[in-house]
Amino acid sequence: MIQSTVDTYLFRVSRPSYVRTRLLGFLWLGGFFSCACLALLLSAWLLPTYDHTFTLYLKWQDALVAFLWSIALFSLIGCAFVLRFLYALHIGYTRAMLTLVKDKHLTVRDLSPANIISGFWMMHATFWCAVTVLVGLLPAMLLGWTVSIANPFLMLLATGVLILLTIAGLVLSITFGSIVVIGCFGAIPFCRNLGAERRYSLNDHTILRLDGTVLTIIYPGKPETMVDLASLDSSDQHCLLALLDGRLDIQHPREETEAEVPIAAGYDAVLV
Repeated sequence: MIQSTVDTYLFRVSRPSYVRTRLLGFLWLGGFFSCACLALLLSAWLLPTYDHTFTLYLKWQDALVAFLWSIALFSLIGCAFVLRFLYALHIGYTRAMLTLVKDKHLTVRDLSPANIISGFWMMHATFWCAVTVLVGLLPAMLLGWTVSIANPFLMLLATGVLILLTIAGLVLSITFGSIVVIGCFGAIPFCRNLGAERRYSLNDHTILRLDGTVLTIIYPGKPETMVDLASLDSSDQHCLLALLDGRLDIQHPREETEAEVPIAAGYDAVLV
């Protein structure tokens, strides 16, 4: 904790938490980047292996190349998430994760490693939407197979069935393709808000709730923020809670009774 002025206190991410979270971030960054490189290499290998002339049906190679490019795009978006979080983590370590101007306002950054996981699950959901798009295009790929059927009747029958399936598949592909596009555009504000600094006034409208080591800040008209105080040194945790004394709504685990968590235990009862 650093007291820059009489009533201003800066709380930085502890060294062990910073090293651990940064290492986790670099591992995720390496994984996303490797996945993007692998997808691009596979698509580059596949492109020269088939003819690129126009056909009335969809070639499975074209669909697979487009799918590999989408995987590369999702992976690069994941890299952007991790880089944005690592930048915010560096700011929280070198400057401040939490700034308190006593009885005036509280400025915080959510630097929990769970932010990286949430970015992964966002990309995970987008990936499966892309898989659904690919599945919807399968009937259009099979239209080329009907040309090789020798029996004219069977060829017409198979073509008619596949055309109907293609129409249904296109509806499915367009629907989930739209979700993919929306997800990619939605990644922009998500990345911008990842570890972003948020400022809350300390007045009668502010709700500060402490559950274990998680400090939840609620203010009307602003997004709710959850900050894991385990990222701070133990001494900084106690100092912060002492400064916020009287404003905190301390939530004890439901299974514990008042005898198990006595009021006299103070903040030690809710800190790790």
